[in-house]
Amino acid sequence: MLTEIQQDAQERMKKTINSLENNFGKIRAGRAHPSLLEQVQVEYYGSMVPLSQVGNIVAEDSRTLKVSVWEKDMSAAVEKAIMTSDLGLNPQSMGQVIRIPLPQLTEERRLGLVKVVRDEAEQAKVAIRNIRRDANSDFKELLKDKEISEDEARKAEENVQKLTDASVKSVDEKLANKENSLLEI
Repeated sequence: MLTEIQQDAQERMKKTINSLENNFGKIRAGRAHPSLLEQVQVEYYGSMVPLSQVGNIVAEDSRTLKVSVWEKDMSAAVEKAIMTSDLGLNPQSMGQVIRIPLPQLTEERRLGLVKVVRDEAEQAKVAIRNIRRDANSDFKELLKDKEISEDEARKAEENVQKLTDASVKSVDEKLANKENSLLEI
């Protein structure tokens, strides 16, 4: 029972860290990468779909993304969706091909991205602490029901605390790496 709770907490913490890495990947450091457009939604016959479902996204070079739209009449909708997204990109349409040059990051924009990255990391830390709290409350419940002893509960809480410390340390390392990549010119 205790090991199941600890394993569940460990898995949830790993998922939190993976989610953080995924979110960090969407924050660009000046290089073109197709994942920058992952969250862009396009209106397609009355419903909103991800951009990747209406066209092919590739990095043409380190500063340019290229979207090849599968249906010619979708070009305008794709261009509009990219412009209205909060990415600050200005697409250039050439028929079924849309090129998106990525502007050079200014110092002000870099510092703004660092703030966003720090917020993401803080949210991950809060999620990890919530997972620890959930596991500890499960241990207290088992102790209250007399299914485990106080020593077992204390030992289990120490193990979950070690998992929490390791996860928070991992988040801090990933944050430092992302900040460095954002601030380097």
